[in-house]
Amino acid sequence: MNSSLRNKMLAFTTVFLLCFLGTTVPVQSYAALPNELRLFSGETNKLELAMPVYAQASVDRPDVLQLNHNSAQTTSHVSPAHPLQLHPRQSGVAKVTLKLFGAIPIKTVQIQVVPGLKVIPGGQTIGVKVKSAGILVVGHHLVNINQQTRISPGENAGIQLGDLMTHMNAVPLQDVSKVAQIVEEAGKGKQNLEITFKRGDKVMTTKLSPAYDAEDRVWRLGLYIRDSAAGVGTLTFYAPDQGVYGALGHVITDMNTQTPIVVGSGEVLQSNVTSISKSSEGEPGEKRASFIRESKILGNIERNTHFGIFGKMNKNPDHSLYSEGIPVAFASEVKEGPAEILTVVDGQQVERFKVNIVHVAKQDEPATKGLVIRITDPKLIEKTGGIVQGMSGSPIVQNGKLIGAVTHVFVNDPKSGYGCFIEWMLQDSGVMPQANREQQNLKAS
Repeated sequence: MNSSLRNKMLAFTTVFLLCFLGTTVPVQSYAALPNELRLFSGETNKLELAMPVYAQASVDRPDVLQLNHNSAQTTSHVSPAHPLQLHPRQSGVAKVTLKLFGAIPIKTVQIQVVPGLKVIPGGQTIGVKVKSAGILVVGHHLVNINQQTRISPGENAGIQLGDLMTHMNAVPLQDVSKVAQIVEEAGKGKQNLEITFKRGDKVMTTKLSPAYDAEDRVWRLGLYIRDSAAGVGTLTFYAPDQGVYGALGHVITDMNTQTPIVVGSGEVLQSNVTSISKSSEGEPGEKRASFIRESKILGNIERNTHFGIFGKMNKNPDHSLYSEGIPVAFASEVKEGPAEILTVVDGQQVERFKVNIVHVAKQDEPATKGLVIRITDPKLIEKTGGIVQGMSGSPIVQNGKLIGAVTHVFVNDPKSGYGCFIEWMLQDSGVMPQANREQQNLKAS
């Protein structure tokens, strides 16, 4: 057989094997590996690759990542009896290339190694007080000019619900109390007000002429406005090394406009659960809680994002079940199966309750609704009927790691609800670095 014929037969055999092997479950799972992985330095990650044929893995940065504890070599064999183990050594980025027969590339995985991280799971019920960075427009109303005429100056000026007014005649607006005086002075002087406001990411201006309310004898904008919000939620984590906390697991929005509140200032307070209204099908329940002494401030509020509220906290709050931090899990590590949540159902004592993770969404970038959980603990079901309002932010722990937080209840099935991955909360808090790639816009599952 001449050389040309042998080469053709070898090529034909290779193509046949690739086509055949590509339909097998092991190779399909091999190819289904993520293109990117994030690992903590000092932790071992095992990739179970049940290859039916000889395969080889190689790494370009053995100083960042070792394969199978092999510091001297950059390649390692992969077989059913020898799954690939990744051992992060230091922060950095490495690429692992997987090849069939040691020659045919089938997958390249980029591995980002970040410094090891431990945080203290929360579970404490907290009071939340937040002031917006301006005055939020939550409605229009008609001013009674006379018996025949009613107008809304604000609506006529093009101001919409959800707009955030930041200045009037170049005067910064920090609270509602300043508005009445500015409006009265402009009205009496028969002058227009120059309103600066934000609509989404856009900064806009308009002219508004206050109207005199003949019935109440005051000058009005024809707008319903609000500068603050308050409520109850649950602390998710405290990061002692950074002095940072995260809570709620979802954004705080204005109850009228559903507009996310842009934080000007705020604080989280120690809180006490006084009673619980149980959830039932079609009727979500809620925690009823009282703030404990106005002076008992646990931390400030600096950010309000899709994944919760974040700020500074100088110590681990009372009633924590943990005195030291525990490891956290990346989204790729979370599995379907048993887990537990930490929350308060009476007073201030945090308790553990059993849940089952019934669905894990594949998320390579920040997105809401990453988990679907179901409450299985009889005690919690008896007490609350499932997930209730005020439970948002309750930490979820699986296999000794903090993996996420409870965020929403299913209205028609209160024993079930959504959770978000802790990875995204930690990124928004600044405790964990962003993934080593261009971040795309947040997308909802």
